Amino acid sequence: MKTYRALALAACALALVVAAVAGRTASAATAAHPLLVGQDGPGFTITLKKSGTKVTKLKPGVYTLRVLDKSSIHNFHISGPGVNKTTSVAKVYTVTWTVTLKKGTYTFVCDPHKEIMRGSFKVA
Repeated sequence: MKTYRALALAACALALVVAAVAGRTASAATAAHPLLVGQDGPGFTITLKKSGTKVTKLKPGVYTLRVLDKSSIHNFHISGPGVNKTTSVAKVYTVTWTVTLKKGTYTFVCDPHKEIMRGSFKVA
């Protein structure tokens, strides 16, 4: 009976260690990617920033893109080589995507107002 308890206790301890390591690995992987922040609304504005600065040029690589969709009449749609992501027009919410940016030109627009709400940047 003591052997069974000792084995059960060891298994529980091992499971906790594995869960803790897995959680740190997932957090570290997400944190390792540079953060881009896109925003549409609340007025007729759309932006993409990195560290608070407007994005005009980026290096190729994997990025975390957090989109703050602040209006139920706008969306955030980013497209370019290998990327085509969009938020819903009807929702006000925040979404986070992992995107791999390759060399080329990317655009971000509000689809219903793409004539006045748009931006672009280059990856080189």
